[in-house]
Amino acid sequence: MNNIEKRIDELMSRMTLTDKIGQLNGIAMNKTTDELKEHAKKGELGSLVAAFSAFAGHEGKEAEYELCVELQRIAMEESPMGIPIIMGRDVIHGHKTVFPIPLAQAATWNLDVVKKACKEAAKEAVSDCLHWTYTPMLDIARDPRWGRIIEGFGEDPYLCGQMAKASVEGYQSQNLAACAKHYIGYGASEGGRDYDNTEITEYTLRNIYLPSFKAAVEAGVQTVMSSFNDIGGEPVSASYRLLTEILKDELGFDGFVVGDWDVVGQLIIQGVAANAKEATMLAINAGLDMDNVSEMYIRYLPELVEEGLVPISRIDDAVRRVLRVKFRLRLFENPGAITETPPQNRELARDLATQSMVLLKNENDILPLPKENVTIAVVGPFAEERRAHLGAWTLDGQPKDVVTVLEGIRSAAPGANIIVPDSRLLDDMYTTIRKADCVVAVLGESHDRTGEARSVTDISLSHDQVHLLNEIQKLNTNIVTVICAGRPVALENINSQAILFAWHSGIEAGNAVGDILFGNVNPSGKLPVTFPRCTGQIPLYYNRRAAARYIHEYYDAPDEFANYQDSPGSPLYPFGHGLQYTSYLYEGIAVDKSEISLSESVTVSINVSNTGTRAGTEAVQCYLRAHRGSMVRPLRELCAFRKIMLNPGQSEKITFEITPRDMSFYNGVGEFVHEPGTFTLWVGGSCLATENITFTVKV
Repeated sequence: MNNIEKRIDELMSRMTLTDKIGQLNGIAMNKTTDELKEHAKKGELGSLVAAFSAFAGHEGKEAEYELCVELQRIAMEESPMGIPIIMGRDVIHGHKTVFPIPLAQAATWNLDVVKKACKEAAKEAVSDCLHWTYTPMLDIARDPRWGRIIEGFGEDPYLCGQMAKASVEGYQSQNLAACAKHYIGYGASEGGRDYDNTEITEYTLRNIYLPSFKAAVEAGVQTVMSSFNDIGGEPVSASYRLLTEILKDELGFDGFVVGDWDVVGQLIIQGVAANAKEATMLAINAGLDMDNVSEMYIRYLPELVEEGLVPISRIDDAVRRVLRVKFRLRLFENPGAITETPPQNRELARDLATQSMVLLKNENDILPLPKENVTIAVVGPFAEERRAHLGAWTLDGQPKDVVTVLEGIRSAAPGANIIVPDSRLLDDMYTTIRKADCVVAVLGESHDRTGEARSVTDISLSHDQVHLLNEIQKLNTNIVTVICAGRPVALENINSQAILFAWHSGIEAGNAVGDILFGNVNPSGKLPVTFPRCTGQIPLYYNRRAAARYIHEYYDAPDEFANYQDSPGSPLYPFGHGLQYTSYLYEGIAVDKSEISLSESVTVSINVSNTGTRAGTEAVQCYLRAHRGSMVRPLRELCAFRKIMLNPGQSEKITFEITPRDMSFYNGVGEFVHEPGTFTLWVGGSCLATENITFTVKV
């Protein structure tokens, strides 16, 4: 038994049932100061959510960090057991230094830079006496209508899992506990409607939605947040199978599970609990360790234990898990304080933003733009926007810190003649557009259109912005469109020679856009999620399963069984897509063995050459397909990737080891199996890679 477990044993031996239940109670700041102090004094503050509502990203209120420090003092000096409070806050993609939203971070395909950003965010959060962040969000999102797609890492389990590890390690390196959320299947809400039902088979649950959480547990994540949704009629937060048997027993998670905001109370709304007492019994017995803001545990657990409806062993296990995290964070020795905030790491914010932006289109190589002897008109509602770049889940960032796109363009090209309309009236824009050699139209969606409870029925740009582009096209065909958004946007009708997808990219958004438009940086971002042509194609994702007929228009164009009569079935921009100011040649794909046994790995290699005139950083992607199995398998699955830098004319031989685990999958009854058969590997710059090779696995 290690020292932490001994300390837990000693502490718990002195705790009454009341003391223990107090550790399972999480409260938010939406109470009076006197009420919060009274809870702290009684030892009833296991955790404090440093926010005032479930919509903290949109509430616009500042956290009372001084009050957090005072509550901590009271808990440690005046409560019966002197146990510190764990202070949590939504530090989703930065604290005071705001980085790109998580979906944009995934577009970097660069684990090191994401880990560094999380580390910097943690440093700042800890300086405000925080110990806990409610991130990373590991929901696989295949429906961009869902507003919370911005918080996650896209549609692919492998990429999401790798990003999970990087972010968990980054946050927790600075003693800020990460929280893997929302366990599990929340991203599958029907119709992209927040909080709605989900229908997920055991096969899909384990192969699509579980791997990222498994990766987070393997990385040592301290906490997991249970989700609102039900799966096939069973609420996750009342599921012993999901919370205990799979998460804790099977995956080996030894931290604590916290419910999402008032999730225990919502078991009543969902109709599985008749009242608050029954909801409490269902949640605690399922394995939900800490109640979050409903205060039902503290009200009803004493009598539930007395009546024998909740075993004391379950209470002890939950308390042990909470204390384990508090000891690991060293809260008893260092309960936190308000200290000097580290200076903003703008260089890292700018680097991350430039790496995340994706060049979707570049006809006639209109980009990069010249820096001199050119007149460029900058128009559109996002040209001088600041707040939207901070994204929907920014609680402590300040709009004044944001570099606008117009400022970034002027900074990147001081020798160019940058002109802007006198107003946002279209008549004024006409005058400006006529004078320009090129027009940069900066469009997008508000931060308030994304995030929690911000789903939409149409992922197109607003009609006024599409109309603006069409009007520009009448006067000037040299159009570069910059899209600042938090989700994939339907861009089929965007009439523009070039499209740079800039996401909501934080305080350095404008400088990053300027760096790319004028060639100071060669773009390297790749899509972590499919961009449909139109909303009606949703759901559309690259790793779909093989169908009974040849309808796979994501990869092919069948003559007969077309997906739709009124639109191609292929995406506008596929998973992994991203252009650069250089080009690459993939050739010579090979495997070290064409035939292997079930216990063997195979190594695939390919030569990648920079055939352009500029140095570039390429995300080399490897996809796998099992052609036959006991279950229908995906057409392609990302199984490895690597970012490499190549100078013009330089080549490098890239190798990936594909292990039996990479070739295995969960079958319909939850068994992890590796089956013999024929496999194909593709290596290239997106999921539409053409270079491929086949090998055979035999018994």
